[in-house]
Amino acid sequence: MEARKGNLMGVRNDIKVLDATIRDGGLCNNFEFTDEFVTELYKVNIKSGVDYMEFGYKASKNLFRESDYGKWKFCNEEDLRAIVGDNISDMKIAVMADVGRCDFKTDFLPKNESVIDMVRVACYIHQIPAAIEMIEHFHTLGYETTCNIMAISQANSDQVEQALEMLCQCNVDVIYLVDSYGSLYPENASALAQTYIAAAEKMGKKVGFHAHNNQNLAFANTIETLSYGVSYLDATIQGMGRGAGNCAMELLLGFLKNPKYNLYNLLYFIEKYMLPLKEDGVVWGYDLQYMFTGQLNRHPREAIDFTTQNRRDYAEFYKSLLDND
Repeated sequence: MEARKGNLMGVRNDIKVLDATIRDGGLCNNFEFTDEFVTELYKVNIKSGVDYMEFGYKASKNLFRESDYGKWKFCNEEDLRAIVGDNISDMKIAVMADVGRCDFKTDFLPKNESVIDMVRVACYIHQIPAAIEMIEHFHTLGYETTCNIMAISQANSDQVEQALEMLCQCNVDVIYLVDSYGSLYPENASALAQTYIAAAEKMGKKVGFHAHNNQNLAFANTIETLSYGVSYLDATIQGMGRGAGNCAMELLLGFLKNPKYNLYNLLYFIEKYMLPLKEDGVVWGYDLQYMFTGQLNRHPREAIDFTTQNRRDYAEFYKSLLDND
């Protein structure tokens, strides 16, 4: 496929930045953010020019007990409105719905009754038919939709092409390339991005990218895919997200040339709210155990367990991963 790498120096008006701090970061602290934290993050995202703020999951209350999690595991309408009111800002509100882990037919109001603007449907590649059923339902309700295909690094090219063909025939608005395991390098991230864009553009769809930082490449991969035409970019404050975390919002906003994005208020938020989170013992970010699972293209669950146990025997852990590979 012929590369179409764009000019990185100009303003791209198609770029949309999505803050996933509460949703992906919530996996680090069981979604136990204070209302003050979420309210101030909402305000700072507006001031920073962020286009979408993802508040969390719409998880099934039949599968997950509300008492076991913070409120952003479920994103009840009244909880959202307690933070954003009617959201009179230009920034849009997003939530994530996992295939098989949400009650999508009963838990979503019609768009004209909800403060939510976008529903991001997350699935593995073998779940595409179920994802499309959800997307069509949300489209009928009036929401913007994305399909976030997780763990794409473990799919082969035929699977990717078939999934894209199916998605491009449905009413999804944005198709997300998701580096769930943080295993992609710029060269294969850009190759996948070009495959997605070639399929999506024919049917008027946009393409997004969601990175994980297992190999310290989340930011590099994000701006690499951006340069080939990816326009929806996920990031989190200080990279807060599951395991090794995500592309850091401060890196991304500092890179983008559009003057609508700015850093000042974001830095103040980091000082006042993010540093205390780390001081309170919430853990995320690059470390060797996540590098290992990224290099081996594996789910980080073993690395997360290693981290939780405060282990430091990196060599032995690496050997155990190789033995089980």
